Amino acid sequence: MLAGIVVNNAIILVDCINSRIKEGMPRREAIIEGGKIRLRPIMMTTTTTILGLLPLALGLGEGAELRMPMGITVIGGLLFSTLLTLILVPIVYDIVEKAKESVWKRDNI
Repeated sequence: MLAGIVVNNAIILVDCINSRIKEGMPRREAIIEGGKIRLRPIMMTTTTTILGLLPLALGLGEGAELRMPMGITVIGGLLFSTLLTLILVPIVYDIVEKAKESVWKRDNI
């Protein structure tokens, strides 16, 4: 569940960045614009999932103490992975695109 949410958020973020680049926007500006556009939906997904898991993490209900560690783990993983999605994915995207450009220029010289 956690991996699915994180991967989906990252794919949508990169797709938004690629759409801005295809419209003619410079790469850095497209990364910033894509991050601004996708921030709210990513935060909404994260928030609703965390709120849905909160009763599980708090151990509410009969026999919930067995499922409580899973709820806490998923919430922590979701918070951490959301930060990675919003910060690390755009950085890695920029680095990979720069590397592709430098290889392309070197091969065409």
